[in-house]
Amino acid sequence: MTKTPTVVAVSGSLRAESYTRTALQYVLGAAAEAGAETTLLDLREYDLPVYDPDVDEQGDGREVKRLVREADALALGTPVYHSSYSGALKNVHDYCGWDEYEDTTVGLLATAGGDSYGSTLEHLRMTVRGVHGWVLPHQVGIRNASSRFVDESDAIDGRAFEEDDLQERVEKLGQMLVEYAFIEPDVSTPRAEADD
Repeated sequence: MTKTPTVVAVSGSLRAESYTRTALQYVLGAAAEAGAETTLLDLREYDLPVYDPDVDEQGDGREVKRLVREADALALGTPVYHSSYSGALKNVHDYCGWDEYEDTTVGLLATAGGDSYGSTLEHLRMTVRGVHGWVLPHQVGIRNASSRFVDESDAIDGRAFEEDDLQERVEKLGQMLVEYAFIEPDVSTPRAEADD
């Protein structure tokens, strides 16, 4: 019997009308359609003080760490702030380490107010690799996020993607999180096998 994967999306935006949160809900919707149990970890709903390594328990830190640790796959979403990711998401990284991320499949998503999101995704990729997470090659950057959605009452958060191809890219992230949730990467190569 195949285990049902658990996919958790961490929204690194504290904004009430967050485009990041909306996009992550599309990711989770696609993951659910692919057979996953999904959870949105909306940082607005948690008491997560700035991480202090000298304090054993802070606010909802234990619960946030548990959700990240128990996930088979994670989607990390952030707005672009000063060419990097948000302080709210950085704070989650400070709470979580190898115990939470080790060999976990991670997908990345960034929403930009302007044109640039590349360095944000690269910073996220480096920090996840630093705690031994396995980052999907497929990642999503949304330029000019406020103009990429249109009002639609039946859509998630009342927002539909203006372009089908962008929605497909976002939903592909959710599908890939499910597909690779239990991957155990084989780092051997044909050359290494030949040498053996």
